[in-house]
Amino acid sequence: MEIAPSGSMIGVIVAAAFFLVLAGAAYIAFKALTKTVKMAVRMMIVGVILIVAVVGSISLWYYSTDATPKLKPPAERRK
Repeated sequence: MEIAPSGSMIGVIVAAAFFLVLAGAAYIAFKALTKTVKMAVRMMIVGVILIVAVVGSISLWYYSTDATPKLKPPAERRK
């Protein structure tokens, strides 16, 4: 018995990885801009990065799921 991940499971993993990478980039940007930029600008930059992360993750997940069911060919009848 072989257990292979489905296309939608791989899509969920890719979407989660995409979100985590961009969330990490937002955290690094927030910490890197502590002394040089005011808080409002920092939060705006982090917000834009997180919005891109969420929208990208949702779109990756949506397009990786199979909306159409896979149909099997009819079984052959032997007489």
